[in-house]
Amino acid sequence: MGGCFSDVSGGKEAVGGDGGGGGGGGHNLQYQRGLSSNVVVSSSSTAVTDEAVDHFYLSKGLQPLYTRIEAVGVGAGGGHNLQHQKGPSTTTNNNSNVVVTHSSSKPPDEAVDVFYRSKGLQPLYTVIELSLSASKLRDLDIMSKSDPMAVVYAKNKKGILEEVGRTEVIMNSLNPIWIQKISVVFHFEIVQPLVFKVYDVDTKYHNLSTKMLDLKEQDYVGEANCVLSEIMTQRSRSMTLKLRGRNGHDVGNLGSITIRAEETIASKMAVEMRLRCSNLDNKDRFSKSDPFLRISRVVETGSPIPICKTEVVNNNLDPVWKPLCINTQQYVSKDNPLVIECFDFNSNGNHTLIGKLQTSIQGMENLYKAKVGANFVIPSSRHKDNEKVLKGKLYVEGYEEKELYSFLDYISSGFELNFMVAVDFTASNGDPRSPTSLHYIDYSGRLNAYQQAIMEVGEVIQFYDYDKRFPAWGFGGKLYDGSVSHCFNLSGNAGSFEVEGVQGIMDAYKNALHTVSLHGPTLFGQVVNQAAEIAAQSLSTNPTKYFILLIITDGVLTDLQETKDAIVRASDLPLSILIVGVGNADFKQMEILDADTGPRLESSTGRIATRDNVQFVPVRDVQHGERSMVQALLEELPGQFLTYMRSRDVKPLGIDVRQTPIPSAPLIT
Repeated sequence: MGGCFSDVSGGKEAVGGDGGGGGGGGHNLQYQRGLSSNVVVSSSSTAVTDEAVDHFYLSKGLQPLYTRIEAVGVGAGGGHNLQHQKGPSTTTNNNSNVVVTHSSSKPPDEAVDVFYRSKGLQPLYTVIELSLSASKLRDLDIMSKSDPMAVVYAKNKKGILEEVGRTEVIMNSLNPIWIQKISVVFHFEIVQPLVFKVYDVDTKYHNLSTKMLDLKEQDYVGEANCVLSEIMTQRSRSMTLKLRGRNGHDVGNLGSITIRAEETIASKMAVEMRLRCSNLDNKDRFSKSDPFLRISRVVETGSPIPICKTEVVNNNLDPVWKPLCINTQQYVSKDNPLVIECFDFNSNGNHTLIGKLQTSIQGMENLYKAKVGANFVIPSSRHKDNEKVLKGKLYVEGYEEKELYSFLDYISSGFELNFMVAVDFTASNGDPRSPTSLHYIDYSGRLNAYQQAIMEVGEVIQFYDYDKRFPAWGFGGKLYDGSVSHCFNLSGNAGSFEVEGVQGIMDAYKNALHTVSLHGPTLFGQVVNQAAEIAAQSLSTNPTKYFILLIITDGVLTDLQETKDAIVRASDLPLSILIVGVGNADFKQMEILDADTGPRLESSTGRIATRDNVQFVPVRDVQHGERSMVQALLEELPGQFLTYMRSRDVKPLGIDVRQTPIPSAPLIT
């Protein structure tokens, strides 16, 4: 058999996937003979490097360095045509020949991915492969069994279905196991609805590639839908869905479809090191240097690309840093040259170089085993080509190669994210009855900034919270008894701070605007401490929970130092704090709390936060940008989660999820 069919139920001989190759393989040029016409299919996939170069040149207003050419073979044995591809696909039909040119779909952020990887950083998304199978499909053929094919769609922001990929066709099977994998891009910070449709392909199309099949001419079996997050949070990373009729109508027993997801990661191996220095040169006049290390990978051009850095150790010429973890995607190989630079931190951003040295991961391991240090050098002020060897040395106090588990490893093994929200009820928001108020409820259905933040963040996090009972508080409001509270239950129920679901938060917020008067001042400390207390209590009863506190505010903090103290204490707990700034206030204090560009927060007692667990986003800065508010707010969350788990050597349940027996997927009706 040729084309898109297989007479082996889910076997390795299944063909007809991308490019018609078996099991997902494909060729750039492929010739297939039809019954009464010649069909030629050409699939092209632009190389990642070209995509990044193209993106770079176009961003500079220049044309790329290359022109994409498609080689298309025509006829049973004819020559090749060279076509300059102007669009994503070209289709030509006549009585004797059909020429179809497909351009492989790429992740929407591929150029961004290349940029991030070139900097030694992780991309903003994870590529997931979906494996599909079906069971007890309704038989639509009379003389034989159905020949099923599955098509996967993603729903875009406008609610329009966009095709992601197709499986091959399995002949004569009501229980197909498709070989062709469907690749989708998983974004933690986005709700990604998927639709799975199953068709019975007519045998007269057995010579066509699945990409060329007109779905309107095939028999529709049924469809199912879910959100990608629902699959990723399952223990087995799989889900079985009941097939329904068009648009989700229940029309009897159409069978079921099972989706299994697998993360595609090249390597999870990493190196954790504990570094210290001795006898560093002092670069400060009235105190000692505040040193930190920056590690860069040397690429083929000889240029160093930063891949990580340590925290700043204040006023110390013999600093000891917290353990540093570098994965193989960052250092590439143990022999790849690395440049380690030691700087004296300056708050203006102009850090002073104390010294540098060149080594590798293998060299760092050798230093650890030999228990010796490596001298820093600094370029000579007199001779550019000479370097001065310094007294200061770098030591590797600890060295361990370990496996780094991904965010999805934890989530799919049973860890969950618990959502909490706190809403600003201070008077600076304006009278809720006025259309100019940030708290104004528009009964036409348009959401205000507070409602929008609750809904958008809650819609993402809810899939990772099993019971969907969310603590919800208000702060800065005057209650019915005349007292001002900086942490009151949004529901109005003194006995419980939890509400049911995201809609429960929305309803509680709307009702509170009728019972609570806006007052002030703006204090975060009590709310952060309340969330931290819940996270601390959970550590002893359920260590698989990680908490996320969303604070929505419009104003300037009155208790900045108290809030710093609370956040520093919370940095030891499984808690991240997301702050959304609404309105046009001065949010410089919030940027201080979000220590992305400066040193970590310090408490009033001099204690330094163990990690960065705050992310701040002002709505006005992302309203007209390419990223949404929720994307900007949540993009650091998986990293904060992993930093906490790795610092405490917490592993996913079952350690290696993919090597443990996979339980049956739950049937979702």
